[in-house]
Amino acid sequence: MEKDLRTDEALMLAYRDGESAAFERLYGRWRGPLYRYFLHQCGHAGQADELYQDVFMRVIGASARYEPSARFSTWLFRIAHNRLVDHWRKTGREPIDPLASDEDGDACTPDPPAPDSSAPERQAEQRELRQALLAALHALPEVQREAFLLAEEGGLTLEEIASISGVGRETVKSRLRYATRRLRKDLESWR
Repeated sequence: MEKDLRTDEALMLAYRDGESAAFERLYGRWRGPLYRYFLHQCGHAGQADELYQDVFMRVIGASARYEPSARFSTWLFRIAHNRLVDHWRKTGREPIDPLASDEDGDACTPDPPAPDSSAPERQAEQRELRQALLAALHALPEVQREAFLLAEEGGLTLEEIASISGVGRETVKSRLRYATRRLRKDLESWR
């Protein structure tokens, strides 16, 4: 399959104009980051999947009105943020257990396949590090976790995160600084 080098904005405009393959490429680009954003925010695979699917349904519904006034990622994560806020209002906030299992008893974040040459000890160490990272991430205050996830998963700038979150740029900068400091402290033993 040939790689599409068009920007996200160009793909969304092409989809708006009737090119269904453009949507497939956008969906493929943002599938992982958007799903992980929801998973880390709500802590339940089922809820994350529902929110994730709902956001893409909203993208489809808004495609006829889409105008690239901001980066596509900013527009997408604004929809995701608003959908998450609606979800919390509707259901109330639930505590997040980053190591909880989903309905099938599987961990919320599946272990990625290890290279064939990996030793079992290395795989166990990677799994422990992943669990420590998830626990540290979920121990962050919600506003810091959201800013961190929007920056890391969404690749958004300080200004874009500020716009989505409804706070100032310096507030976002502080949240990211505190989140990074706390994550480093919590994961210090893994260095």
